[in-house]
Amino acid sequence: MDWSWLIAAGLLEVVGVIGIKRVAQNNNWTNNLILIGGFIISFQLLIRAMETIPLATAYAVWTGIGTVGAAVVGMLFFKESKSWLRIGCILGIIFSVVGLKMVS
Repeated sequence: MDWSWLIAAGLLEVVGVIGIKRVAQNNNWTNNLILIGGFIISFQLLIRAMETIPLATAYAVWTGIGTVGAAVVGMLFFKESKSWLRIGCILGIIFSVVGLKMVS
């Protein structure tokens, strides 16, 4: 169950990052709620997951999901670069996080 909490925490980190982008574009209550709510819930789920998952593994997975998720959202919704090099780097992050999980 803790891995489910950790994955959900990572996805909600992406929601918080989307909130940051939206606040940068239009600072209003809705966008601030997305930003703050996404991160608060993400941190709470991360705390719960870290009750049994080692610190380094949990943090790497959480930030990996956040980094990859933010990059993909940026490419799909905010017209950011979709170069092959960028996609390759994203795949490198995924393989690194999975590898870290496998050796933990």
